Amino acid sequence: MSPIPIADDCVVTFHYQLTLEDGTVADSTRGGEAFAYLHGHHGIVPGLERQLGGRQAGDKLQIEVPPAEGYGEFDPAAEQQVPRAAFPEEHEPVVGMMFHTESRSGEPQPIWVKALSGDQVTITRNHPLAGRTLTFAVEIVGVRRAKPEELTHGHVHGPGGHHHH
Repeated sequence: MSPIPIADDCVVTFHYQLTLEDGTVADSTRGGEAFAYLHGHHGIVPGLERQLGGRQAGDKLQIEVPPAEGYGEFDPAAEQQVPRAAFPEEHEPVVGMMFHTESRSGEPQPIWVKALSGDQVTITRNHPLAGRTLTFAVEIVGVRRAKPEELTHGHVHGPGGHHHH
């Protein structure tokens, strides 16, 4: 059987190491379970997904993703200070903590705690990696056609995927 190239509606399993411009390793699957996603369904950053298209199991590659195709450009207007008292007592804010609020259109909006200063908390809609160029060292472990229920649910089932059904 010939290898399947990565295309929409394929389940792709890969190992990666994510490095930032300063050489910091931000995330890695090395030494752990490979990551699995459903190609073409927005399960990974757009620039990485686009550059994986057409590749196949066994490929090893270095992929650079600019901010616009990663977590977006950094937007200073997306930050604001709020009083620490705005947080419920049982949810003491911690730098890096992520929570959801509702956007003006009623959609869930992720918010991160960026800084704490006295009774003020700086929150941001910028993802912690916004404005950063991402470099992925990737090893593609497997590519297969998605099962009908994975396509219906929009995510991978089984090892490396979701198991909530």
